[in-house]
Amino acid sequence: MSYKIIGKYIKDLDFQIPNPKVFFSLSKDISSYKINIDIKSNQIKHNIIEVLTSLNLKPTKENNDKINTKIVLATIIEMDSQKFEKTEIEKIVLIDVPSQIYGEIRKIFVGLFESSGFKDIKINEKIDFKKLYDLKKSQ
Repeated sequence: MSYKIIGKYIKDLDFQIPNPKVFFSLSKDISSYKINIDIKSNQIKHNIIEVLTSLNLKPTKENNDKINTKIVLATIIEMDSQKFEKTEIEKIVLIDVPSQIYGEIRKIFVGLFESSGFKDIKINEKIDFKKLYDLKKSQ
């Protein structure tokens, strides 16, 4: 079974630095945040699926003064077959599509930080979505 991407758009974008104190603390301690990736999907029609890939930073320590960042990229895919195996669809949604669009969502996310004065933001250029999928399956 194969698929093709028929559309992509930013479904949600949140980038808030609430005050100068947070800006300066973030400049010194960006490593106190970790990257979080989430993937969800919605069936639109029988052979059309919307894949929602979100990327955000979460503080590793509980802190009231924090940045709020999140981008959700919606990717609409069309499956070429009328019969779908659940595991095949799962792999397309959780491995293939995110692997294909990750570079684009990362570029937008890093661009927001760089435009806000954070030049040293480190977000992996590549993510092994197959490894993440296999890890989740084994749990």
